[in-house]
Amino acid sequence: MEMWFTEKQTENVGITCKTGKTIHMEKTEYQDLALIDTLQFGKMLVLDGTVQTTEKDEFIYHEMITHVPLFTHPNPKKVLVIGGGDGGTIREILKHPSVEKAVLVEIDNKVVEVSKKYLPTISCSLDDSRVSVLIEDGIKYVQNNKNEFDVIMVDSTDPVGPAVGLFAVDFYQAIYQALKEDGLFVAQTESPFYNNSLISNVYRDIQSVFPITQLYLCSIPTYPSGLWSFTMGSKKYHPLTVEQSNKAEIDTKYYTKEIHKSAFSLPKFVEDLLK
Repeated sequence: MEMWFTEKQTENVGITCKTGKTIHMEKTEYQDLALIDTLQFGKMLVLDGTVQTTEKDEFIYHEMITHVPLFTHPNPKKVLVIGGGDGGTIREILKHPSVEKAVLVEIDNKVVEVSKKYLPTISCSLDDSRVSVLIEDGIKYVQNNKNEFDVIMVDSTDPVGPAVGLFAVDFYQAIYQALKEDGLFVAQTESPFYNNSLISNVYRDIQSVFPITQLYLCSIPTYPSGLWSFTMGSKKYHPLTVEQSNKAEIDTKYYTKEIHKSAFSLPKFVEDLLK
C-alpha cells in the first residue's frame, strides 16, 4: 500500500508527497507536530499540516532569509532569530565570521527537540557556543530587549496560531526598538500568488516603521506556489547599494552575490502588490 502526505495549501490547491513512514507525531502545547520521511524530499517537518522544512530543499529558504540581511549589514555582530526552531537559520548565521552572538527565541520547545533528534543536518549548530536558545514568546522577548541587535530575522510559520502576532505593525515597531541605530530585519512573508493581500499589508506596515523597505523573492519547491517572498526593513543600509567586496566568502548552495541583487528584481504583478 502506498502512503501519501498532502498539504492543503489553499482551498483549491495542495502538494502531495509519497511517504515511507511517519517518524514522529505529537500534539504540543501550541500545535500538531509531525516528522515524515518522504521519498522525494527526505525528512519533512510539518506543523499543523503545513510543511515547514525538508532535508532536500531547506537550504534555499535558510540561505535567503539569512545571507541577504547579513551581507546587507556591514558588520553584524549580534543577531536574533524569532522562530526557526529547526536551527537552519542559525546554521547559516554562524557562517559569517563577524557574528559573535546569535539568539534563537522559539515558543515551542518540541520543535527544537524533534529537530535535534531527527534533522541533524539542519539543527547542527544549535549547540554552538555562540548560540543561545530561549524557549519563550518571541513577541515579548523583542518588546523587552531594546537597542540590542544588529540584525533580526523573523523565521515564522504561516500567520495562524502562535505566529499571528508576528505579522502585525506593533511587532514591527517593537523590532525597530530592539535594533541598534543602524540595524535591519527581515521576515518571511509568504507567497505572492496565494497571499497577495497579506504581502501588501505587511509591506505597508513595515514601510510605515522603517525608512528602507524592500521585498525579495526566491523559489522553494515545497512552499505554496514555489515562489516565496521576504521583506526587509532597514534603518540605514539598502540591500542594493551595499558593498560586498569586503565580506568573506561563505559556503552556500543557492545564495550568491548575483542572486542577492537579482532577488530584488520583481515581476510586475509583485511590484503592483507593493503600490
